[in-house]
Amino acid sequence: MDELFKKGTILDFEKLIDYSAGGVISKQVLKNEAGNVTLFSFDKGQGLSEHTAPFDAMVQVLDGEAIITIGGNPLHLKQGETVIMPANVTHALFATEQFKMLLTMIKGV
Repeated sequence: MDELFKKGTILDFEKLIDYSAGGVISKQVLKNEAGNVTLFSFDKGQGLSEHTAPFDAMVQVLDGEAIITIGGNPLHLKQGETVIMPANVTHALFATEQFKMLLTMIKGV
């Protein structure tokens, strides 16, 4: 499997993913038994419906703005901000404008 993101090099994640008109793009950065890291872009108005995950997840906002709802609590995040979503709590995402994020999911031990 070819590495999409070369290890041992400087990466500027915000520049390594484009927007897709009316769509969502995801690129897996790393994946192993401990968890995974994924780069996402969302066009304005796109999102992820409410769901849960069995592990903690951290969202780092690289560009734009979105509303991330965690356990029914809507949070308005913008570039440079980060939120940690607890395992097994419902969450959803809505891009209020074009939005890029780095999602890090860590499996519990």
